[in-house]
Amino acid sequence: MRRGRLLLAALLFAGFVAGAEAHEVRPGYLAVHQTDTESFDVLWKVPAKGGMRLRLDARLPETCRELAPRSRDLGRAASTERWSIICPGGLTSGTIAIDGLSATLTDVLVRIERTDGTTQVTRLSPDAPSFVLEASPSAIGIVGTYLSLGIEHILLGIDHLLFVLALLILVEGRRRLVETITAFTVAHSMTLAAATLGVVHVPQTPVEAIIALSIVFVACEIVHARQGHPGLTQRWPWIVAFTFGLLHGFGFAGALTEIGLPEQAVPLALLFFNVGVELGQLLFITAVSVVVVVARRASIPQPAWAWRLPVYGIGAIAAFWMIERVAGFWN
Repeated sequence: MRRGRLLLAALLFAGFVAGAEAHEVRPGYLAVHQTDTESFDVLWKVPAKGGMRLRLDARLPETCRELAPRSRDLGRAASTERWSIICPGGLTSGTIAIDGLSATLTDVLVRIERTDGTTQVTRLSPDAPSFVLEASPSAIGIVGTYLSLGIEHILLGIDHLLFVLALLILVEGRRRLVETITAFTVAHSMTLAAATLGVVHVPQTPVEAIIALSIVFVACEIVHARQGHPGLTQRWPWIVAFTFGLLHGFGFAGALTEIGLPEQAVPLALLFFNVGVELGQLLFITAVSVVVVVARRASIPQPAWAWRLPVYGIGAIAAFWMIERVAGFWN
């Protein structure tokens, strides 16, 4: 009975995945790097699709002025602009805003790097399209920013969620499920920290392809178990979850490396990014559990072959991602 309800939850989530892929909204990125007392280099990436970019413009403090014309590069996924500015007195006060953000569904990550080693990272949203610069970011600000970034990353990381969902479908028994999810959490926490701190260096492209392969593997294990041929994951789920969790941790680290960590508070930012990832994972598991409970109470009838739809759907989506990411090796 539990397996059938989980399969129904998987079917609903597969529909969400299809919708998320069809209506993908990538965040923007504004990086301001100090090169001298009053000089800064600016990188501005705006999401684009089909040769069209979102109508977003970065507005820096009024005291700043551009030193030279901007260089522009319009790619398939983003429009990138680079330029240099001079700001009398530096960037320790004033307001940075993203014009046009309130009319979109996307976010913009802003990163300010100063020569004294201090870094301010802020996520702007349609509800909060501007922020005030700080000479020294507060610990509370760092905690809030990296906690929300961790939650957002896991909830938008559809491949990671599909892997967790496949484990929920395959593993029977509450104790075995807790052990399996715990092993996955411990593993990706280890590699997230190791890769982010520079202890281990792993190229992201093959990691992303193997993450997709891990989902295909567990989907195949579900099929084999339903056909009366339980495999490795069915017998020792925590070992498989731990092994693939190490790879998923490298995937999390890739996203965090792009964001960067504030040099004055690396342990704090890393800790709360990881806490955010775990909270997001728990939110997802809770949401799936709620769907299972509602479906059980509704007593929705299911034909004998219904289990195949979500499982093959998960496997097909993951296989497509794997092929797409492997093809990206040569692009």
